[in-house]
Amino acid sequence: MIQQHKIHDVVPYINWIYFFHAWGFQPRFAAIANIHGCDSCRASWLTTFPEEDRPKASEAMQLLKEANRMLDLLDRDYEVKTIFKLCKANSNGDNLILDGITFPLLRQQVKKRESGPFLCLSDFVRPLSSGISDTIGAFASSIDADMQGLYEQDPYKHLLVQTLSDRLAEAATEKMHEYVRKEAWGYAKDENLSIPELLVENYQGIRPAVGYPSLPDQSINFLLDELLDMKQIGITLTGNGAMYPHASVCGLMFAHPASEYFSVGKIGEDQLIDYAARRNKSVEEVRKFLAANLQ
Repeated sequence: MIQQHKIHDVVPYINWIYFFHAWGFQPRFAAIANIHGCDSCRASWLTTFPEEDRPKASEAMQLLKEANRMLDLLDRDYEVKTIFKLCKANSNGDNLILDGITFPLLRQQVKKRESGPFLCLSDFVRPLSSGISDTIGAFASSIDADMQGLYEQDPYKHLLVQTLSDRLAEAATEKMHEYVRKEAWGYAKDENLSIPELLVENYQGIRPAVGYPSLPDQSINFLLDELLDMKQIGITLTGNGAMYPHASVCGLMFAHPASEYFSVGKIGEDQLIDYAARRNKSVEEVRKFLAANLQ
């Protein structure tokens, strides 16, 4: 299913902490995004900082004003698009099978806790041997590609659009995922979370994106493209699986109440060989996609 979102509809779902981080601000300065826009409220917020931090807080305040002005301008001409598909799913060892397409996965090498299993995303899906089909969601989100070329002669505005674009793609994903949980998939029909609660992932299930610690192989994008046909929302893939526009995100949605995020960590040569065989690729080809995970 394709969704087209006006920018003002996804702005409430922006996680401003990551926007300010991209500009070199600590999370405490991102709190300005939660302050009412009147001058007295902002002035009061400024007084909560020690004297030496107030110049930085003032910079954050000004940056937010300019970001909101830019969002208003972008809203006139551009949209953010998402696409998702609910797939018939089963696990088969460390593989997922989604609508007949096999997604080889990697198993966690460093546990978060001393006790407990080494996790793989396939653990959160019914095994093929059960004879019962499960469901997994696949998704992608992206900005309008024309936004990437805006203000190329003005470095500040160009960077402002770039950093906002990243947040808009993520915000649209957050909004889409809420719709999937409550309506399209409907496994959390009674969910009633505020946006701040959504942004700290207080909902049931997880949404690992390709390239993140539990799903580190960027070439998985090619498999997701087989499922979703991402060009429908303007996403194309480079030869190494990178998405264009750059402000794009894709991944999988799991509903299992015990599902959790984890990091695969460093893998050994034996695991690399096994994974390459399951991906039907040469070890050297897979090695370049998993360079950050190799010992």
